[in-house]
Amino acid sequence: MAKHVVFDIVGTCVSFDAYYETIEQVMGPKLGQHHITAKHFGFTWQTAAELEFTFLSVAGSYLPYKDVMRGLFYRTLWMAGVAEPTAFATDAEREACLEGYASLQLRADTGACFRRLRDAGFTVWCFTTGDMQRVKGYFDRGGVDLPPGNIVSCDGLGVAKPALAAYEAVWKRLGERDVKWFAAAHMWDVAAATKVGFRGAWSAVLEKEPCLDVFRDAKMEVVAGSLLEMADAIISKSQG
Repeated sequence: MAKHVVFDIVGTCVSFDAYYETIEQVMGPKLGQHHITAKHFGFTWQTAAELEFTFLSVAGSYLPYKDVMRGLFYRTLWMAGVAEPTAFATDAEREACLEGYASLQLRADTGACFRRLRDAGFTVWCFTTGDMQRVKGYFDRGGVDLPPGNIVSCDGLGVAKPALAAYEAVWKRLGERDVKWFAAAHMWDVAAATKVGFRGAWSAVLEKEPCLDVFRDAKMEVVAGSLLEMADAIISKSQG
């Protein structure tokens, strides 16, 4: 019986720090004049994009996440308190900030986490809303081996997380009797994956608080701190 762990990528294996730092370099002083921090604007922008990306998918109008994010730049500035966003910022600044999102870096313990799981007999997969080329670049730059065949993108499925159909598509790629875990730093992501049968593992590296009173129906077997702690708990709970 084979054992698998499917990881979320951005936010879990990959940190948002480079994206926020790029926004600070490109627009930090201008944003500061409106009492907006680069990190807060960046979080608001990406969260708005995730919302619209998901709504489009649910409505049957799937659009790649990067295109949704690009299209919401000026609207997000307005929502953040900039009265004339198209006069405040330029398309070139928008593209520079998006480049920061494409330049995200792996978390320091991602490679060690993968190695520990592989040494314990697990096959590591990744499931992402990002495009394949960008996601593969994260691992190539970080020096962590991840075969392209083990990366699954919503772009190839035409349906976005957290729609259960997206997780079901990944579930069906793996053996029916195999041990199958889903691991992420987004509680909503793990909670949805458990509904199609995955065993759930959550790491606090992004959200810090699991908010289990919100995700009441999540079948969460592992709630851990670091990625390595999460890996150790998955290995321990898969024995026997």
